[in-house]
This record gives sequence, structure tokens and C-alpha cells, in this order.
Amino acid sequence: MAAVCWRAASSGKFQGMYLIAIAWLYVVVLMAVVEAASPQGSLLGAFFTLMLYGALPLGLLLFIAGTPARRRMRHRAEAEAQQAPAPPPPDSH
Repeated sequence: MAAVCWRAASSGKFQGMYLIAIAWLYVVVLMAVVEAASPQGSLLGAFFTLMLYGALPLGLLLFIAGTPARRRMRHRAEAEAQQAPAPPPPDSH
């Protein structure tokens, strides 16, 4: 895991975050399966386990962690738009 994080950090992208997210989803899915298969459990409990322990927190975490990358892409697109020559005006025939 350390080698994955080091290589990703040295290339400017931190992709180890996705490995951790996949591992966490695996754990949460197993928790939901156990909840659904338990004699005292239910499918509704498994659904809420999946949503409240997995999808919602993980989505929020990935959104917050991805903010700097989205900001860099937006600034890069704005800089490219300013450097690009203006398109010629349309012909009015």
C-alpha cells in the first residue's frame, strides 16, 4: 500500500484513495449481507447499513477529496481559453 501511495503522490495524482474507497465498500457490502442474512436483521436494515455506512459517507469523502483536482482542471481550462485565439466572426452572406 505504501508503494502505491508513494508512486501516485510522486506522479501528482493520489490514486491510493480509490483503493481505500473500494476496500471500505467491500467491508460495508459484507456488513449489509450479514444484516440481511441475520435472523434478527432485515433487508431494510441492510439497505440503511449500505447507505449510511457506505455510499453517503464515501460519496462525501470522495467529493471533498476531489475538490483540489476539480479546481486545478477549472483553472487550466480557463487559462487555455484565454490563450486560445478568438474564432473568426461568421460570414454574413
